[in-house]
Amino acid sequence: MSNIVWKIKSFEELTTSELYEIIKARVDVFVVEQDCPYPDVDGYDRKALHLWAEQEDKTVLAYCRIFDKGIKYNETSIGRVLTSEKGRGKNLGKQLIQYAVETIENRFKTSEVRISAQDYLLKFYSYFGFEDTGKKYLEDNIPHTEMFRK
Repeated sequence: MSNIVWKIKSFEELTTSELYEIIKARVDVFVVEQDCPYPDVDGYDRKALHLWAEQEDKTVLAYCRIFDKGIKYNETSIGRVLTSEKGRGKNLGKQLIQYAVETIENRFKTSEVRISAQDYLLKFYSYFGFEDTGKKYLEDNIPHTEMFRK
């Protein structure tokens, strides 16, 4: 898979085609694959930075939302993290989180990040310095743990 392009944009900078591909990827992964009907369009997209990798046909391969302090948590945060079926096995998830953390450090001048991680990804996030806060809960019937990176 060559010619992967990484993009980061505010909501206002997104084209309608980009927004469509982002929402399609989120629905494909979170609603269809994880069999989890939930309100994906939650009112936070306008407040987020959108970071994603796309292939030549503009299909989203990896994606996340990045928030400044005080939007989702007191600290900065990363959410809606996904790697699409076409993007898996290419280390795009690792690149995505690395770019997200670098974006937070560069734009928001902090390394403190709070996330809500699906439990099967705890080890993955710990690789980037995220630690289990002990706060565990079900979100849309999927076990989650709040994690924090100092």
